[in-house]
Amino acid sequence: MFDLIGNLGLGFATALSPMNLALCFLGCLVGTLIGVLPGVGPIATIAMLLPLTFKVDPTGALIMLAGIYYGAQYGGSTTAILVNIPGEATSVVTTLDGHQMARKGQAGIALGIAAIGSFFAGTVATLVIAAIGAPLTKLALLFGPAEYFGLMVLGLGLAIVLAHGSVLKAVIMVVFGLLLATVGTDLETGEERLTLGFSALSDGIDFAVLAMGVFGIAEILRNLDNPEARSVVKAAIGRLLPSMADLKRSFGPILRGTGLGAVLGILPGNGAVLAPFASYTLEKKLAKDPSRFGKGAIEGVAGPESANNAGAQTAFIPLLTLGIPPNAVMALMVGAMTIHGVIPGPQVMTKNPSLFWGMIASMWIGNLMLLVINLPLVGLWVRLLQVPYRMLFTIILLFCAIGIYSINNNPADVFFTAFFGGVGFVLIKLGLEPAPMLLGFVLGRLMEEKLRQALALSDGSFMTFVERPLSAVLLALALAVIVVAVLPSVRKSRDTVFTE
Repeated sequence: MFDLIGNLGLGFATALSPMNLALCFLGCLVGTLIGVLPGVGPIATIAMLLPLTFKVDPTGALIMLAGIYYGAQYGGSTTAILVNIPGEATSVVTTLDGHQMARKGQAGIALGIAAIGSFFAGTVATLVIAAIGAPLTKLALLFGPAEYFGLMVLGLGLAIVLAHGSVLKAVIMVVFGLLLATVGTDLETGEERLTLGFSALSDGIDFAVLAMGVFGIAEILRNLDNPEARSVVKAAIGRLLPSMADLKRSFGPILRGTGLGAVLGILPGNGAVLAPFASYTLEKKLAKDPSRFGKGAIEGVAGPESANNAGAQTAFIPLLTLGIPPNAVMALMVGAMTIHGVIPGPQVMTKNPSLFWGMIASMWIGNLMLLVINLPLVGLWVRLLQVPYRMLFTIILLFCAIGIYSINNNPADVFFTAFFGGVGFVLIKLGLEPAPMLLGFVLGRLMEEKLRQALALSDGSFMTFVERPLSAVLLALALAVIVVAVLPSVRKSRDTVFTE
């Protein structure tokens, strides 16, 4: 207990420095902005802003990028409620009842309860990270190369199951990501692999180039291909503070949503996106009158909004303690940490405690900032929603090109980004989700490294993965997850869930 208080003291001392406070505020503000504006998203934004973080120390850079991620969860609810378009994937469920409340003249109450639920969930999730971060890090120190390899295989297995669309398409994307990770010079032999004669690829595909192309440029092309008609609700927003009756009805859903989100957010393979869906389903089942849902039930806003914020923050647990990214945004965070010379995993807490605890403390501060940014400035966000996308995409595209060029001052990077943008757009059109590919790309390099280390320690015997109990259990779980997912009955129910 005293260790936890001492560690949090170190965290707050780090997070409250003027520079880190400013970066936390900037991250929360940008996160809210991109959450409000449909068609941008935190993945694309973090990919675009990676070059800017080179001028900042690692702690400040990660505090800002984290603020963008959980800030987008807040901002996404504003668009979902006022325009009926989810500004972020996790806000899809909020459109069902949030927009109906807005049409009844209760937009302010819906926005207010979303902000209160998000703040409570974010605060509790940060406590969870602080409480279990240290024990998990000690456990992770017991992991050898074989266990890490098994854990990463399980992460990719869960990513396949939790990805939208068919299991086969998700497998294809993960394998594609793993293949992209092998491009470049072999670390042991020094031979070039899959470079197709391009000298620019001898060091491998740059993470920022791939991420910005597949998520930034491809997202712009997708939005231009499918322009969204935005009709902001005409009814008055009204009061932002919910009544005591509203708070009483929302209390249970906020608690349950926070618990669900905190647990699902830890799961590798993007469990955080499932959290609001699970919360909505649970609230509907527990309701005395389920027919109210979809017609403006406040519980349908309170539960999912709490769940998506709790999930967004506990997703940092596997990243900070094990070095395993549970979703595409966390994969970007791994990229950012690696660029800054920080090796994700259990060594972060022991070798760089100010970064670990500074990030955790910044989440509390960020949640307070988001409460101030979101509610009083709701009028500004409404006006921003009316800006046509055709005025935004040229600025975003220019920003992408400048950002990617500034990393290595290499014009080839800009062309490769444009190429991967085209690839990303084709993948989207074919119904192939790029997020599992990015996860495969990030984990691919780590998996190859751990696989080779494990084989070197066992004199080339693959039996080491079965003989070590923890490694065997993790690989068996990964196999079970894939086998269960392809069973006809499970596949049918999985498709129904994603359709709903």
